[in-house]
Amino acid sequence: MTADSNPALLDTEGPLGPGAGGGPADAGSPSARGPRARTTRAYLRYVTGKLGGAIVSLFAVLVTSFFLFRLIPGDPVKQMTGGKRVSAEQLAAMREEFGLDQPVMTQFLDYTGNVLTGDFGTSYQFHAPVLDKITEALPATLLLTGTAYVLYTLLGIWLGTRTAWRNGGLGDRLNTGLALTLYSVPSFWLGLLLIITFSVGIGPIPGMFPTGGLESGGETGFAYVVDVAHHMVLPVITLVAVGYAQTLLVMRSSLLDEMGGDYLTTARAKGLRDDLVRRRHAVPNALLPTVTLMFVNLGTVVAGAILVETVFSWPGLGGLFYSALSVPDLPLVQGLFFVFSTAVILMNTLADVIYPLLDPRVGR
Repeated sequence: MTADSNPALLDTEGPLGPGAGGGPADAGSPSARGPRARTTRAYLRYVTGKLGGAIVSLFAVLVTSFFLFRLIPGDPVKQMTGGKRVSAEQLAAMREEFGLDQPVMTQFLDYTGNVLTGDFGTSYQFHAPVLDKITEALPATLLLTGTAYVLYTLLGIWLGTRTAWRNGGLGDRLNTGLALTLYSVPSFWLGLLLIITFSVGIGPIPGMFPTGGLESGGETGFAYVVDVAHHMVLPVITLVAVGYAQTLLVMRSSLLDEMGGDYLTTARAKGLRDDLVRRRHAVPNALLPTVTLMFVNLGTVVAGAILVETVFSWPGLGGLFYSALSVPDLPLVQGLFFVFSTAVILMNTLADVIYPLLDPRVGR
């Protein structure tokens, strides 16, 4: 019987047929509609959903940043006068200048339109564009929180891995107890303790570090770098103490969940050393929740640490936000809140998008 007389043979491709032996697969072939294509479509739907959620969250932040801070007691126009006696006509002129005489919904629509074009308005207290003030303070925040982020992430992952792998030992109990204590301590209170102990000096401990600020002034070159690093010691220690504790606890919990897996037993049965089992098999899987935490914390690098920066008089976004709240400087507060929230939302979305690439079970 020839192939021409048997339809079944006509539908069968040999190993060298199209799509199998190097020739280009037809767009309508089963390989184009196989598991890989379905997985890609599922991932694209997953990413689209996450991006849509991020857009909705950004709009919610936009609405919240406008209406929430208008509940703060106090008249920003009177605060701008510095307590001086000003006539009602002058106050009315100032309200008209800043658009505060308009209905709230009109102000909101104007604010929304301006934000979409990158205009956050003019600061009441600094009489400068809000975006310029944010750009001016951003480097100091990135220097402080970025340095702390790298340190507490590496330290937390390393210690979390070691404590979980030696679960129940003395080192595990000490590290876990210390991490729980530091994670429960308010960051501003810890910062104040460090200032009292190592800046002011207490008992036999002399004051070794500045009480606050970014620099002493008058230094240039390498001496300036050393001076800035000297000012960073205490605020960085404060941020690292709280951040590493959170990372350690998450990493430890994740690794403990993985340690009972059958694949680790199989790896040991193959004769792999214990440290190889940990590094090559257990830790990569346990890192998944920690990666999410890393991206969340990365968003807070831009947001800064408001309380820590305020305690140490650090000239970053956190200190700027605190001073804006005291007026209240509505355009500056709204702009900073929107920037802080946007950074966290974007990092959360990025973590959600990357997560299925690390764990294919996510997003299916």
